[in-house]
Amino acid sequence: MLPADERPAEAPAPRWSGSAPVPPPPPRKRAWGESAEPTPVPSIPAEPPEHRTPVDPWAGADTGGWELPPAELPPLPPTLPYPARPHPAPPAPPAHSPAPPPPRRPAAPPVAYPVSPPVAYPVSPPPVSRTPVPVQRTAPPPPPPAPPRQRRTKTPPAAPPPGFQAPKGYVPVAVRKRRRWPWVLLLTLACCCGCPAYYGVPVATQYPARATLPAEVADLRLRDDNGSKETARQLEAEVRKAHWLAEETFAGVYATPNGKRVTVFGGTGFRFTPESDAQDEITRLTEQYSLGEAQVVDTGVRGRHERCAVGRADGDDVVVCTSVDHGSITTAVFTRLSVDDSAALLGTLREQIVTADQG
Repeated sequence: MLPADERPAEAPAPRWSGSAPVPPPPPRKRAWGESAEPTPVPSIPAEPPEHRTPVDPWAGADTGGWELPPAELPPLPPTLPYPARPHPAPPAPPAHSPAPPPPRRPAAPPVAYPVSPPVAYPVSPPPVSRTPVPVQRTAPPPPPPAPPRQRRTKTPPAAPPPGFQAPKGYVPVAVRKRRRWPWVLLLTLACCCGCPAYYGVPVATQYPARATLPAEVADLRLRDDNGSKETARQLEAEVRKAHWLAEETFAGVYATPNGKRVTVFGGTGFRFTPESDAQDEITRLTEQYSLGEAQVVDTGVRGRHERCAVGRADGDDVVVCTSVDHGSITTAVFTRLSVDDSAALLGTLREQIVTADQG
């Protein structure tokens, strides 16, 4: 047993921190291209002289004899206009005593300035009332007339240089400057007004229209028998089914005393593209009448388009023609007639059946 003073100090118990011990970091892996040899530690450069501790070269040397007394200077001459009391020259300071402070200049005595008496200024008399004299005003002179506007003079063309000779056969012709703005204005008016008028006039003259089947057209007579009426009702139903936007439909069977037969059907209503509608009508009837290639017929009326094609019906040759404009469509099936005669007869039937309503 050792006394309490000689006992070794016990190691303190570790203090619990509440966290797990941190393992040492794993060895670092070499990067791509890094050398396996250890990199030498760079040498520490020598300390620059400006960072070193300064050394006093005169440390320990006796420098007390270097303090010399200042040289005595002659007094300056007085520069004031009034007499000044002379001041004695200061005694020379000892070799090792501090310089005495400069003497203080006494304060100047106060100067009493004379007070001038107040100046009496003369008082002006009161103003005298005067009657205002009327001033006669005259009219201002008229402005000078404006100078007349001078017309801009055209710069004459440059004269040829002296001694210039034109080539053989050259005839000088004066070039006139053409103004293009009237042509641009006319072209703009034509585009703005001409195009709507060109496309709007046919529509206005062909729509709206109404259809009525007359009893006689040239040498044709409208047949009133039961078979013809049934055929007309069937054709009218087909027209209504094919042109469901038509305002009214019509159909009828005409014949001549010598046995020619004409079946006409169609409808009224606005049509935006009559040319394509005429081709579509021929296409619709191609299978029913075994039609061949359609022929374009010139109607001579702007906005009206006509097509004709040859086919067969009930074992006989027939010609199917259709005429379409912006207000109606009229189709007819002709027997024992040529294509030209059928087109001409369709125009006659159309004029009698379809009437444009201008009111």
